[in-house]
Amino acid sequence: MNALIRLTREDDTPVLPDIERSSGEAFRSVSDLAWIADDDVQSVDAHLDFVRSGLSWVTVDNRDHPLGFLCAEISDGALHIWQLAVLHERQGHGLGRGLIAAAIAHARDRSLGEVTLTTFRDLAWNERFYRKLGFRTLDEEGLDARLAQILAKEATYGLPTDRRCAMRLSLDDRRSNAPTIP
Repeated sequence: MNALIRLTREDDTPVLPDIERSSGEAFRSVSDLAWIADDDVQSVDAHLDFVRSGLSWVTVDNRDHPLGFLCAEISDGALHIWQLAVLHERQGHGLGRGLIAAAIAHARDRSLGEVTLTTFRDLAWNERFYRKLGFRTLDEEGLDARLAQILAKEATYGLPTDRRCAMRLSLDDRRSNAPTIP
């Protein structure tokens, strides 16, 4: 499915929590994680902060209505993806892949060394999805202090530590043959 990806505008932010709620419906199929579908989502104010930093993208339909979003921040020479969400009924059509490609392109344009994220292990739309895009799952020794701190904070929100992992996509061609995502 072809969709336009653009920077998120302030007027997009009211619908982004609804997209996140819809995206979370996928967790209903995993019994021990089904509670995530009913959990809190990122506030409009938090989305506005990402928009104002220039690190939020949306994928939109032909009427310019958001179907998904990605928000990130730059820290320690890395672009860290905080959230990727696509409407449940639009998942599996390449929209998330396109948002990731936009984030990677931005990181390359900013000469950042890597893109990082945290996610659930062993879920097709989480760790396995990112592996297909060239991300590596980090073991405990591979975690830097920033990623270890993010994982620890996630645990305080009730996310099961044994189901979470950090991942990295190196953008330094000497260390990795990181793919360019179409």
